[in-house]
Amino acid sequence: MNPLPAMTPWQQRAHAQACEAIRAGHFGHATLMIGPQHIGKRLLAEHLARRVLCLSPQADGAACDACKSCRLFAARTQLEALEVRPDGTPAHPWGHSAHPDLFFLGFEIHPKTGKPRTEIVIEQIRALTEKMGLTAQLGGAQVVIVDPADAVNWHAWNAILKTLEEPQPGRHLWLLSSSPAQLPATIRSRCQQLTVRLPPRAEALEWLRQRGHGAALAEEALDAARGHPGLADAWASGDGLDVRRAVLRDAQALARGQVAAVEVAQRWVADGRADERLRHLAEHALHEAAGLTDPAATRTLAARFDAANRARGLLRTTVRTDLAVAEALLAWR
Repeated sequence: MNPLPAMTPWQQRAHAQACEAIRAGHFGHATLMIGPQHIGKRLLAEHLARRVLCLSPQADGAACDACKSCRLFAARTQLEALEVRPDGTPAHPWGHSAHPDLFFLGFEIHPKTGKPRTEIVIEQIRALTEKMGLTAQLGGAQVVIVDPADAVNWHAWNAILKTLEEPQPGRHLWLLSSSPAQLPATIRSRCQQLTVRLPPRAEALEWLRQRGHGAALAEEALDAARGHPGLADAWASGDGLDVRRAVLRDAQALARGQVAAVEVAQRWVADGRADERLRHLAEHALHEAAGLTDPAATRTLAARFDAANRARGLLRTTVRTDLAVAEALLAWR
């Protein structure tokens, strides 16, 4: 029995493409898995890892569910289901796995601050290349998943170039990215690409209804998420749409001069959801710009869109969060 959650139709399409490449012997050593945030790249990668790591695959290449690798994979998945924080993230550090030939690389906890790092540092990459140089413990394949690859420190990529240039049989390096343009060209050119695309609107709405959302709510959430069903589901399941509505009210109040940018910024950062609000702000600017023919108004909204996304980038640096948000909000005065 597959211990992983079932894939969505759009994940299944990307999975089928990868499986066909595996069967044909064309699935490369390094693969860049591309798609918007929250579209399900991680789950897709884990389904593929289970298949690749299986020691006794079925005739069609599917995992057997009985070999030592499959049992360890199932044990790892069950362990992760139990060890989660209140927000749903794994309680165990990245890089650790009950499966000896499956490795994850992501945001580690900073030893001094006790908080997750904002980037993947060179020490992590060096440890990864060492692991990939070792023999697989179960005698089969070895899989390393880097998520998000966008967060790898620019200088740290040099440490992995040799691994990409001199691949070893049975070693798989999968880079998960929502912004592949941020990766060095030398990395992108050495990877095959597997893209998880947004589904057709009708398919997304049907999936949202299957998730238990009413038709009107599903429509509103999908429109707010610009066709992204994963985001729409998250917003419709929690208070994401309420947060979005509040962001739009704040933007209108700023435009009328009814509130100060600094005051709004302090409210936006108080609960740690500034990035979510800035995303809504950027999407609002795009929505407002749709259909405009006035060049001046279009330039204004483009500047607001750029300011919101620039602030989102600054949130991952040492710049004070409230100052970064306030700068983005000033564009709405």
